[in-house]
Amino acid sequence: MNNWLDEIKWDSDGLVPAIAQETGTGKILMMAWMNRESLELTVKEGRAIYWSRSRNKLWRKGEESGHVQTLKDIRLDCDNDVVLLEVEQIGGIACHTGRHNCFYKQLQNDEWVEVESVIKDPNEIYKT
Repeated sequence: MNNWLDEIKWDSDGLVPAIAQETGTGKILMMAWMNRESLELTVKEGRAIYWSRSRNKLWRKGEESGHVQTLKDIRLDCDNDVVLLEVEQIGGIACHTGRHNCFYKQLQNDEWVEVESVIKDPNEIYKT
């Protein structure tokens, strides 16, 4: 029934890296991990669902922040070991730091420099 899942080369922990790319702009928003269940649910629900290694549980992107990623397209790379999700980023914030994307540090003169601004303070996003 889900033979397409069998074609993926899962790592020894049963995970595959997933890159979230913004539809329309092509900008890379983030990278996360997926297991078989999260990938199957992503396709079924039409939204990005990842596997949180730190929390050891499914992580529905936006479940706390409201910054859901709506699935537009899904691709598998030539080696069958990386998934690319084309998503619409609801709210314009993909990173838990309150930025548009997670790749906000740029190497400049042997130093990592933050080159993207915080859109919204994470303390306002995540009420703990």
